[in-house]
Amino acid sequence: KSMETKKEAARKKSLGELGELFAIKALVDNEFDRIRNLNDRQLNEPFADIECEKDGKKYIVSVKARNKFQIDGKLNSRYNLGTSAYDKAAASEKKHNAKAYWMAIQFDKKSYSIYFGTLGELNGSKAIPVDKCEKGEIGEVWVNNK
Repeated sequence: KSMETKKEAARKKSLGELGELFAIKALVDNEFDRIRNLNDRQLNEPFADIECEKDGKKYIVSVKARNKFQIDGKLNSRYNLGTSAYDKAAASEKKHNAKAYWMAIQFDKKSYSIYFGTLGELNGSKAIPVDKCEKGEIGEVWVNNK
């Protein structure tokens, strides 16, 4: 692999790890408990990164962290959930006896935003439309340009 490719892979990996830390903090701030990073137990769980509970309800959460803007300066407006996200989510829901959710974490140079929602709200879309999250049309805004 070229140096650029390796650098890009390392950047994405560190962004993902940072996103998971921010996700755990956001869940704590929103009074979730029994928060567990599923990657600690099994690397690359098919759908979810985090398992947690709130008010006796179990959640599995797929965390997607991205830079707010693309290299060309355009808004990075859709965060892909990956191939067969819905099948993987269904299997994960069964395995963990939990409901599938997503969390989109948008990093800018000096601020970040966090959006949280159900897979059902995406109506079969394979990506989280962050532009719609920003407008409050999909999911919940947990953190706005903090």
